[in-house]
Amino acid sequence: MASPPEAPTDAELITRVLVRDDRRAFGELVARHQSAVRGLLRRLSGGDVAQADDLAQETFLRAYRGLRGYRGGAKFSSWLYRIACNVFFSRDRGSRDAPPEPPALEAGSTEVALLPDLILERHDLEKALASLKPRERAALVLTYANELTHEEAAVVLDCPVGTLKTHVARAKEKLRRQLEEVP
Repeated sequence: MASPPEAPTDAELITRVLVRDDRRAFGELVARHQSAVRGLLRRLSGGDVAQADDLAQETFLRAYRGLRGYRGGAKFSSWLYRIACNVFFSRDRGSRDAPPEPPALEAGSTEVALLPDLILERHDLEKALASLKPRERAALVLTYANELTHEEAAVVLDCPVGTLKTHVARAKEKLRRQLEEVP
């Protein structure tokens, strides 16, 4: 019995898109990476799923238009993360609003009493993340949630590794202080 054919690599799919304008190949790239890109953008946008979905759509549109610019020096996922972060930063710069916060939970409400501690802790973490500067938040999310190395995250954020490490250290310290204050 023959084994099923191996799934094409990202590089093979990219080649099919560039050489034959194979939109199904690009669709497969999107399907392969959309969960990670949406997760990154959801964390960056303070848990706002609608905004994260809009930003993800813009990310993949820009990736499709700029695919010829992908040089293959970094992983394709890192290239997508860079586009996603740039989309987020450009949207964030255009907004004069305060950073998004998760919906408030009233301390004495029945809903809070029924929520498991893990959900309450996640809400506290999302609220604390939303208070960080966008680059600090991105540095922390990329290195911890998306498990990129400092070097990979620095490439995504287009900054020196030392600057990335500073962003991560500041973000961790701010989160520590904020989460210590939570009753």
